[in-house]
Amino acid sequence: MVGIEQNFKELIETKKWKALKRELKECEPVQIAEIIEYLPKPDDVLLFRLLTREQAKETFQHLNHEEQEKIIESLAMNTGKITSLLNDLDPDDRTAFLEELPGEITQRLLQLLSAEERRIATQLLGYPEDSVGRLMTPEYVAVKPEYTIEQVLDHIRQFGKDSETLNVIYVVNDNGKLIDDIRIKEVILASPGQKIAEIMDNRFTALSALDDQELAIRAFQDYDRVALPVIDTKGILLGILTFDDVMDVAEEETTEDFHRFGSIQDAIFNPLKARILHLYQKRIVWLSVLVFMNVFSGAAIANFEDVIESVVALVFFLPLLIDSGGNAGAQSATLMIRSLAIGDVRPKDWLRLFGKEFLVALLLGITMAVAVALVASFRAPEVVIVVMITMVLTVMTGSLVGMLLPFIFTRLKLDPATASAPLITSIADICGVLIYFSIASWFFGI
Repeated sequence: MVGIEQNFKELIETKKWKALKRELKECEPVQIAEIIEYLPKPDDVLLFRLLTREQAKETFQHLNHEEQEKIIESLAMNTGKITSLLNDLDPDDRTAFLEELPGEITQRLLQLLSAEERRIATQLLGYPEDSVGRLMTPEYVAVKPEYTIEQVLDHIRQFGKDSETLNVIYVVNDNGKLIDDIRIKEVILASPGQKIAEIMDNRFTALSALDDQELAIRAFQDYDRVALPVIDTKGILLGILTFDDVMDVAEEETTEDFHRFGSIQDAIFNPLKARILHLYQKRIVWLSVLVFMNVFSGAAIANFEDVIESVVALVFFLPLLIDSGGNAGAQSATLMIRSLAIGDVRPKDWLRLFGKEFLVALLLGITMAVAVALVASFRAPEVVIVVMITMVLTVMTGSLVGMLLPFIFTRLKLDPATASAPLITSIADICGVLIYFSIASWFFGI
């Protein structure tokens, strides 16, 4: 792909506009979006301006939010161009763009929409943040149960071009209440004279517009559908949610959790394009907190100066022991955070998992204690017992802390991914130091 991007860059630099337009016609919107994000300013905006109206609509939906804002800003002097672009965008993609903007800018852009598109945009933006209502699109095909198959196919030909997907046809009553959804395959294979009511089974799965987006992700995983209907509290069909929109959310959630687990304050989607100050701001907060936490480790070590002076060999095994506890905790936390995120375990399962993790951590600790004992028997035989006991206890402590923290954060209504690896490692370090030197003090009678 880099070769293609470089080729476009050279065409812009040499001002070969005709060749550039020919190349653009051969590219898919997703490829054009990648090229635009690769190009430096102002070449990225220049390339976007060369797109046809249809290409601009499709490409804009694939750009990251930062690039989208840059495009809109560049078109600020051309109200007609912005108006066409915003009106052409699919409602769900337009909502995703507008909700990230400051309120005053969103209001200004809403005024550029047609009356109908403004009504749709305002309705979608009115739903709570991170709700299914923000993601849905009102562009779908709905029919009545008394329609014949022939009438349904005529209806699809007339209105289907504006639908987000035609894989599923929705059946509603006279009040707009959803009563079934039918796969297009069943419609095509039915006889032209049959009525929709004859091929209905009245079994369907729907999402509420107020449902959390993470619930929608799990629904798509469980039911293996390309689209799911979205209803209000009375069962009225409001719109549909498609698989591609849910995949975008899943990617954002995964990226966000991954960054939080690494103690980065907010997700950084492209570090190559991010400003140095932005990268600094997103990382410094947690690092500063962890610095102060690690002060406790230093204070604990200082408290055992007499022990260290009496048995200097203890220092050799200190990094190994506390790192083992932190590593075990990070492993355990990773398993719990993922299981909570995808719904394999629930907060109420913490006690059962605690018992299981206790036994697993005990076995891990004993195994690692045997390994470290082999090293200690050659390096410092006098501390073998201390090192073995410490290894078992630090691994168990780290594992149990790593397992419990995600549940505690969930109970406090916080993202369990906030129980990050560095946080768990810092806690395990403090506990490891206290355990190690307390056992050494007891063993050597100091």
